[in-house]
Amino acid sequence: MTTMIIDGNPILMVLGLIAVIIAPIFGELMKLAISRKREFLADATAVEFTRNPDGLISALQKLEDDTNQLKTANNSTAHMYIISPFKTNLKGKKKSNIWSTHPSTEARIEALRNLK
Repeated sequence: MTTMIIDGNPILMVLGLIAVIIAPIFGELMKLAISRKREFLADATAVEFTRNPDGLISALQKLEDDTNQLKTANNSTAHMYIISPFKTNLKGKKKSNIWSTHPSTEARIEALRNLK
């Protein structure tokens, strides 16, 4: 029976371990950032097709003002909704953050107003 001797550089092992820990977190952050960016691009495409930014602004505002809580929404499907399906009581505060799948409705409306 032979024993395997690991003669590796401990610094490289530590760096490899750090990379293994950080890579999934970085990947998740990239996925969320891309999801938020795609929301802005989808809004711009909708305005290009309809040529009516006020209509989309009005629709987004109505969705934001809706107080109904979705019981079927979860983190796995949140990115498939037009706006974030999780209602919060943060009126007037920025609701978008680094862990959200959607930009805040206020940011989307502001971007649509800048397209005019």
